[in-house]
Amino acid sequence: MKGLELLLLPLLLILKDVSAQWNVWMPKEISAMTNSCVVIPCSFTYPSGIRPYRGIHGIWYFGHPYPQLFPPVVYKSRTDIVHESYSGRTKLLGDLMQKNCTLLINNVGVEHSGRYYFRADLGGANIYTYPDFSHLQVLDQPNIDVPEEIVSDQSLDLTCYVPDNCPDMSPQIHWIYTDYLPDPVFTPDNVEDSNTAVLSSTLTFTPKPMHNGQRLGCRVHYENNTFVYERLISLDIKYAPRTVWVNVSQEVMEGSSVVLHCDVDSNPAPTITWYFGDQELISEVASNSSLSLDNLTPEVEGVYTCVGDNGYGSMNTSMYLAVNYPPREPWINESLTLLEGSSVSLQCISKGNPMPTLTWLKDGELVGTITAEERSILELHEITPQAHGVYHCLAENEHGRASNSFNITVEFAPILLDDSKCTIVREGVQCVCIASGNPEPVIEFYLPDLNITINNSNSLFNYRTYSDGYTSTGIIKLQDKGERGNNGDTGVHVHCGISNIYGSESIRLELQQEKKFMMAVIVGTIGGVAVIAFIIAAVRYVGQNNKKENGNPGQDVGSKVENPSMFYSAVKKDKQSLRKKVGDDSDYQSVGPMADMERQELNYAALEFLHGRHREGGFRRADGDGSDYTEIKAK
Repeated sequence: MKGLELLLLPLLLILKDVSAQWNVWMPKEISAMTNSCVVIPCSFTYPSGIRPYRGIHGIWYFGHPYPQLFPPVVYKSRTDIVHESYSGRTKLLGDLMQKNCTLLINNVGVEHSGRYYFRADLGGANIYTYPDFSHLQVLDQPNIDVPEEIVSDQSLDLTCYVPDNCPDMSPQIHWIYTDYLPDPVFTPDNVEDSNTAVLSSTLTFTPKPMHNGQRLGCRVHYENNTFVYERLISLDIKYAPRTVWVNVSQEVMEGSSVVLHCDVDSNPAPTITWYFGDQELISEVASNSSLSLDNLTPEVEGVYTCVGDNGYGSMNTSMYLAVNYPPREPWINESLTLLEGSSVSLQCISKGNPMPTLTWLKDGELVGTITAEERSILELHEITPQAHGVYHCLAENEHGRASNSFNITVEFAPILLDDSKCTIVREGVQCVCIASGNPEPVIEFYLPDLNITINNSNSLFNYRTYSDGYTSTGIIKLQDKGERGNNGDTGVHVHCGISNIYGSESIRLELQQEKKFMMAVIVGTIGGVAVIAFIIAAVRYVGQNNKKENGNPGQDVGSKVENPSMFYSAVKKDKQSLRKKVGDDSDYQSVGPMADMERQELNYAALEFLHGRHREGGFRRADGDGSDYTEIKAK
């Protein structure tokens, strides 16, 4: 009531200074809690020339100021007849004679919310309904003043209001669900608003993103009763993105599909944008976003970034997408033609994921080293003809392999090969000259004893050539015609000349098989004699044994058999074992004395045993002994 008295004093002071007219002063807005009471302060004036007849009476209406509309009567000073909803609930606290029309309403309910009008009755025709009104709001819960925007990490004030317009009931305010708040501060206060009393309590703290969505409450109760009123709110904390979650970096196979996810924690929901490098892919307002990638190629491998921005800040997170694929066909040098003695760097480049190993092969054999890099260089220094061939670069990783190849051609001066020689063959000598070179060497023969050059333009002595790759072979066949050299010797002198654009060479060909042929003749002769001697000894031994068996050593061996026995042995050497045949015998031309030597061959040797008969031209002992004899003939 002290608060009410303080409210009424200004009204009374104002009335003294105002010229007497029909006026009323009451709060435009007033509030009360359900089941409590409310005092509506009120004062009025009337024209000074009017003299109240039989006192002053007053009437309070609800809803409308005009009696003809039959508004509910809240209070009437002349009688106790009021609307049933106000029966026993209203009381005039002011003195109408003192122009005080203050009204008390007890046990108010929500249905009592509305406009209240005062009507002054001074008697006779001096009855006036003031158009001004007081609007009563009956609350079932206290009010909490919440700022339009609550921003994280900025100090926040929340104020709970409860009306204090009931003289018999004093409200108490308590904040609930504040245990999780960081360092909360509570500040109570009394506020006057439009001549009404309001009790308040202000909660001060600094919210964090974690407080978004948390509930807070203001609880009001009155002393000496059990009435309790509560108001709960949910905090809407605005904060910049604090986490941006995306897939972890991953590896996928070429041609497959993948979906990248991004979740952003912020309030309000952010604008999520996906970037591939600096290229924007998609953008949408949401708390999460997915990016679908189909039929992946190595070109889409790289860094993918999700950016969340909601106006209060931004944040981004990146992930790496690796696309695995088998090695691509290696890039290598084109086929090369190189000069002997030069150097070259061979390059092989291949891409793959994981990075492939690069292996160099020459004609299927490993050369160089195996490298696990995108580029491999094979250095060839002081190139020789052996460097000629097919070079492969093989790229391999766990998903497959690929290769590519090229040729290296080495050009070099001609080289005479070891198989070049002259050999003795039937009816003559064959000379073979074999040379390797690139370009293919030209071969010609020169007979210094005859001062003759034999080549393609001179087909003497059955000259012919053929080639196999970079190897050329020239052949001539010589036959003994009694030619002699200028120096009178009987040797065969043949020179081989080889040449190409890089050089030339002339070498005398040796008669390499001459000594071997003579050795074969000597060995054959000695072997034949040894065999003959062995046969003679064997025959003599057999003859002596026959004499002993017959007991007549003087009897002719031939007398024991009807036909004379002949024992013979033949030793014949195959002509083909003494020479190497190249070509037909008819193609040979003889040169030198070797042709005669070839004819001196041992065909066979024969032994004949003649019994009891003298042979003409044979040998017989003078003592007339009947001993056998042998005769060796050369046939």
